[in-house]
Amino acid sequence: MSDTHRVRTPNKSILGTVKPPGSKSETIRALTVAALANGRSHIYGALRAEDTAAMIGVLRAFGIVVNDESEPWTVDGTGGHLMTPDSPLDVAESGLTARIAIALATLAEGETVIDGRGRLRERPISPLIQAIGEQGVRITANEDQLPVTVGGQGGLWGGQMTIDCSQSSQFATALLLIAPMTTERATIRVEGLEGSAGYLAVTAQVMIAFGADVSPTFIGFEVARGGYVATDYVVEPDASAGVYPMVAAAITGGRVVLPGLSMSSEQPDILVTSRLKQMGCRITEEANAIVVDAVDVALSAIDTNMTAAPDGALALVVACLFAEGESRIRGLGSLRFKESDRLSALSGELSRLGSSISLEEDSLVVRPSPLVGAKVDPHGDHRIAMSVALVGLCVEGVSIANPDVVNKTWPGYWKMLDTLVDEI
Repeated sequence: MSDTHRVRTPNKSILGTVKPPGSKSETIRALTVAALANGRSHIYGALRAEDTAAMIGVLRAFGIVVNDESEPWTVDGTGGHLMTPDSPLDVAESGLTARIAIALATLAEGETVIDGRGRLRERPISPLIQAIGEQGVRITANEDQLPVTVGGQGGLWGGQMTIDCSQSSQFATALLLIAPMTTERATIRVEGLEGSAGYLAVTAQVMIAFGADVSPTFIGFEVARGGYVATDYVVEPDASAGVYPMVAAAITGGRVVLPGLSMSSEQPDILVTSRLKQMGCRITEEANAIVVDAVDVALSAIDTNMTAAPDGALALVVACLFAEGESRIRGLGSLRFKESDRLSALSGELSRLGSSISLEEDSLVVRPSPLVGAKVDPHGDHRIAMSVALVGLCVEGVSIANPDVVNKTWPGYWKMLDTLVDEI
């Protein structure tokens, strides 16, 4: 692909069907627990993208056989007995893979180095380092950032573990995934969790599917020792990906069907459907699919808290550009610690397109204003690229620099947008 992608602007409302790719969150979690199970597991509907490729590379470095060449993927688990990698692990730019790799390294016997690229080297990991260090594991980092060196001792002791999740729920996910392998029953106390709590529900869901005994408590989770059982796991379509065609329908006054998605999903970004409903869209479930219908709808402004689904909030902000009145999206503080500082990046790039948008602490305030086409810098962030590109469905001349950044989680994103335009 060229170094710039120009978004095609349809002359009518978007009408189409989009099946989002498999959930990145579920794919990476399922790969991990399948690797820790005894025997061969099959993973159906997995996401093939840069982040999941990074996770597969990590598992192979630990001696796990993963076959992702055909559907379903297979993983030959070793019951938690991991080889010590003979070279540093490259987790690319995947934050979830990095945090899980650090936890997995405690199961090996010997020294493992985990490193990444780009902004991932700036993203926080100190709470996970502290929690693992309190288990007696020798773990060091570069000023509490990647690269990290873990002196694995074949596993953690367990007992009570406390993890600060004020910056990311992924720290707790990493501990949870290895908790069934601890010597003693694990009690994981989760502190400071402000957003993305639903991702811990996804973690528990995957663990339970592979036979783990995990129970939520008022303070976190109780996890019994006993490991995992190899199984066949079906990955749901990704709600985080689904929000983009949802918003495409909303802002163009169109209708989109998303097969495989359900309102009852544990995925946090399914929350975007309820927010679009508040803005006036008709949201229904039909034949194992979510339908977003905005035909003849004038979008209303919204004032809402998106702490529980900050990633999906980016696309929701774009929907607010086309609403009547001032909108305020609150609870977005965790977005500062992603692939970019998403609060600054999104507000800056939407301003480039003429929007009247302001950043007020951890909220974005959007006021109606005329929009214009321009070249947008996604700041190396797949979700900034995918969100801002939606403006181009309504405004001529929007182009995205470094368009391949979407390959991190949805390599077919630009084809999807073109297909929606062509289906009109």
